Amino acid sequence: MLAFARETRLSETTFVQSATAAQADYRLRIFTVGGELPFAGHPSLGSAVAVARRRGERSARYVQETAAGLQAVEVLLDGDRARASMLQEPAAFGPAVTAGDALAAAGLRERDAHRELPPQVVSTGLPNLIVPVSDVAFLGRARGDADALAALLAPLSATVLYLVAADVERGRARARGFFHAGEDPATGSAAGPLCAYLHARRGVSRLVVDQGVEMGRPSRIEAAVEGDRVRVGGDAVLLVEGTLRL
Repeated sequence: MLAFARETRLSETTFVQSATAAQADYRLRIFTVGGELPFAGHPSLGSAVAVARRRGERSARYVQETAAGLQAVEVLLDGDRARASMLQEPAAFGPAVTAGDALAAAGLRERDAHRELPPQVVSTGLPNLIVPVSDVAFLGRARGDADALAALLAPLSATVLYLVAADVERGRARARGFFHAGEDPATGSAAGPLCAYLHARRGVSRLVVDQGVEMGRPSRIEAAVEGDRVRVGGDAVLLVEGTLRL
């Protein structure tokens, strides 16, 4: 599976397998070119859409099994397009990080940090470092440093530095997701933690996140608090399908 993921060179490659948990409809294993992830947001949604298409189901609710646990996924198909969302794991709040150290890994300065929202590791299945900045203009100046990101994230067991400019009153945010191998245009496993973070600190219960704008690959992620979990979702579009021969 890892060899195949490296061959595709995609952000993530997923493999749908028979479930090992009685409550699950299928098991999902998720790989980057560097190794296996216990959980990821967008690969989970895309895989659920693929499962629904394979089964010929226009509307479906599944329970997927990942190394992080069991997650409920909902899918609505409309031709080559789909709407999908999932309930991520209950939020786990990790350590806070010095703003200067976190921002330096993204090529920014300590004075660019949000004055009231400190960087913190948050997980809804995959730990990520949430790093709020005080102005959306700083996102355009950010440049990920691979060595600095690896040195910062590895001791925290975090995967992505999620640089965020949040408009709490409007329930909107703009984000960039940096990891050791580059930048991710859409990071559902970080949007969920961001929503949980803003809910805990500012009472935000619904959030729309725009990401990938600076890369020329814009995405929109919707998140909402439901009980002790966050539902993350958005639109999906079928791009390629075919037959793999090994």
